[in-house]
Amino acid sequence: MAEKTPFKLVANNKKAYHDYFIEEKYECGIELFGTEVKSIRMGKCSIKEAYVSVSGGEAYIEGMNISPYEKGNIFNREPLRRRRLLLHKSEILRLQGQVQAKGYTVMPLQVYFKRGLVKVEIGLARGKKLYDKRDDLRKKAIRRETEREFRGQLKL
Repeated sequence: MAEKTPFKLVANNKKAYHDYFIEEKYECGIELFGTEVKSIRMGKCSIKEAYVSVSGGEAYIEGMNISPYEKGNIFNREPLRRRRLLLHKSEILRLQGQVQAKGYTVMPLQVYFKRGLVKVEIGLARGKKLYDKRDDLRKKAIRRETEREFRGQLKL
């Protein structure tokens, strides 16, 4: 029986699910310095404006905000610096091909700790049109309404 490894969620990008269709997901490590890891452990991380770029055979996350660690003084790094993602070469080449050929975007979806290591879940995303967003909101409202009615029937 495979035991699911617990992970501690630090940051979630709900906006990505609203604005994009997520086609594929990848779990990757991220190259960080000590004070950045301590700051993430305190929950001071945001990926709302972040995106992933692939250049020179490497993947980078840009726009990810990790607030400076209070006790880090001279060891703190720039909060919005470009950070390298740790992916296999085949995954990087697949992402690069999809982005160039089909016009996909690579978005960070979650930042979490797994077995003491900082992991980032990235997704190959295709942009939604306005009518797709409306359709999703409509489905969500219908599902919420049916759950409400079902709970009402259980109480009788």
